[in-house]
Amino acid sequence: MLNRNRCVTALLIAFLMPAIYADAQTSVPTRYTNSSVFTGIEVGAKGVKMSVIEIGKNAQSSGAFNIVKDTSVNTDFISFSPSTFAATLDGFTALFHKATRDMKIPSKKVFTVISSGVKMQAEKEKKSPMIQQLIDSFRVRVGEPERLVEVVDVMQEARLSHLGIVPDKRRFSTFLIDIGSGNTKGGYFPDGVSTANFKLFQLNWGTKSTFNETEKKCDGDMSLPNFSKNLVRTLQQAESADIIYAVNSSGAFPLSDNIAVSGGIAWATATLLHPELIDNPVISITFDELVKFTEKLQKNFPAYSTEFLVSNMTVPQDRERAKVEIARVHKVFDQKSLMSGAGLLWKIMRQFESAFETKHFYLVKNGQVGWVSAYVDQTLND
Repeated sequence: MLNRNRCVTALLIAFLMPAIYADAQTSVPTRYTNSSVFTGIEVGAKGVKMSVIEIGKNAQSSGAFNIVKDTSVNTDFISFSPSTFAATLDGFTALFHKATRDMKIPSKKVFTVISSGVKMQAEKEKKSPMIQQLIDSFRVRVGEPERLVEVVDVMQEARLSHLGIVPDKRRFSTFLIDIGSGNTKGGYFPDGVSTANFKLFQLNWGTKSTFNETEKKCDGDMSLPNFSKNLVRTLQQAESADIIYAVNSSGAFPLSDNIAVSGGIAWATATLLHPELIDNPVISITFDELVKFTEKLQKNFPAYSTEFLVSNMTVPQDRERAKVEIARVHKVFDQKSLMSGAGLLWKIMRQFESAFETKHFYLVKNGQVGWVSAYVDQTLND
């Protein structure tokens, strides 16, 4: 498995960023000459995420990008309660000030959006006015009454993710699936020669929404056995009602050789499965690996502890970097959240695996910065 991953080094390096460059202009330490630093702040279903990226010359072909900072604040905005609204507003404002005041990134190079997962959940629960209230309050807090805070729809977000994550040479052979907190979106470009037409893949299931639905079924008993039993019911419901239809209707089977999965659960799964590949932004996995991973999350969770995973790593620098990243995974996801996200990933991948065994599966660790690069490119070229 390790050798197979190393054989796809070119893919691992190339899986990010269109070329955008200008003079570096911040107090942030930069890696490249003739580069520019941008920030994307996104209000998602689970919380607020900020990605600060340095984009170098010829980034799409050379992989010349550098993640300066990647952080998040868990606020559970899609609960749509006064407390989660306040926490989201505080987190949104704090991350904006972190970028503009502490990191000295010009406001015009900070992009702020509301995710499609939030939009869809708000529409479902008739809470859309809360989104506008959040935007208006944020503008007042940061003193920019005209600031653009775009509420992206699922088509736009999926297309931006594909353009930002998948390199040009794999543009027309890759089906991208982005598993977020509140929903899953993705797709591919069916024409084979143009990015004008995008075939959307979407599900109203994400890591957090799968967890929330399971929690409701638990009826107050959140013990691991009861949660596991109800997670099986939730995933069966998602599979029979939505996943099978969405995958079959996508038409991606004959056109897409590569299935790339991004989102928080992709990063977490890749990190815990292969801590020895800590420097690889994309990890190749098999369906069988994922099945065993989901089983072990429930039956032997200590096997994914930081100390256990790094115990066999012999290079001190790699071991220390892996320890930091694994600790980040466990800070973002507890056992039940990992089970929810990995279970959803398993149900989706199973549809592709059962139909075509020749598909190649990849987990994209840094997919959260993909939309930033594509959004920047789109904005500068409008």
